[in-house]
Amino acid sequence: MLLLLQYTLIFSSILMLVALGGCFSEHSGVINLGLEGIMVIGALGGALMMRYLPVQMNAFATVALVVLGAIVFGLVYSSLLAVACINFKADQTIVGTALNILGTALATVLVKAINMKVNPDDVSSTIQYVDQKKKFIEYIGSFEFNWFLVIAVVALIVAYVVLYKTKFGLRMMACGEHPQAAASVGISVYKMRWSGVLISGVFGALGGISYILAGVSEWKFENGVAGFGFLSLAVMIFGQWKPFRIALAALLFGLFRALSNVYIGINFLNALNIPSTVYNMMPYIISLLVLAFTSKSSKAPKAEGIPYDKGQR
Repeated sequence: MLLLLQYTLIFSSILMLVALGGCFSEHSGVINLGLEGIMVIGALGGALMMRYLPVQMNAFATVALVVLGAIVFGLVYSSLLAVACINFKADQTIVGTALNILGTALATVLVKAINMKVNPDDVSSTIQYVDQKKKFIEYIGSFEFNWFLVIAVVALIVAYVVLYKTKFGLRMMACGEHPQAAASVGISVYKMRWSGVLISGVFGALGGISYILAGVSEWKFENGVAGFGFLSLAVMIFGQWKPFRIALAALLFGLFRALSNVYIGINFLNALNIPSTVYNMMPYIISLLVLAFTSKSSKAPKAEGIPYDKGQR
């Protein structure tokens, strides 16, 4: 059961980080379906930083630089969505889908090119970070504590304060509800929407690097992030675009995702003789059920997905 708790907290923190990113983007009025691709690219930035940092560097500096590397990559990649959807008013669904496809492909090609430059016979898309990963982990008895749990909690508090307690957050949400009204009182809708998308890039990148660090000590980038970006969208919708509700939804989804990893070690689940494939499908089945029963009552920002037009009233 301790292992179940450990994995639940890890997966919940990943889902919460990425869902909070999507929350910022949609509150500004831009649907970010590209969270899956942003996670992959953010994970790439953090993994490359771990690969090239000296092993003897202290833990705090390593964690800070890896997080910074992931954030920079996430910011750059999410800016593609911002340019296409905000400046050029492209279809947000299509651009987000394209970013998801491009993210995994781009990361795979880059990692293979880097590996082949070091060793011409190495055509894998894998980055190893065995020694650096240890700096993200602390043990409390037999419980493995990952520092990204702290980052997720801090991100949750910051998201709540920014959205509901600052002028910046209230202006951003105004742009997601009625951008023309916001513009009429001097708010720059373009700047607010750019801010929302870039913030989603930061949170999505943090979710990506925490995802690849949650398991093994190397990552094969052609595997992507196993649909966690899409699960995070379900968490965001189930959480009604509100930070603390998103946190609770992330715990629920994280529990079912953790079950698919550790069900073998839980006696009463083994006694049910349920095929392993059912546990692996469970998080995605739950997300479909949740969306089916909550979509009608969801209160999404009214102007999300609608390109801003100054002349529209």
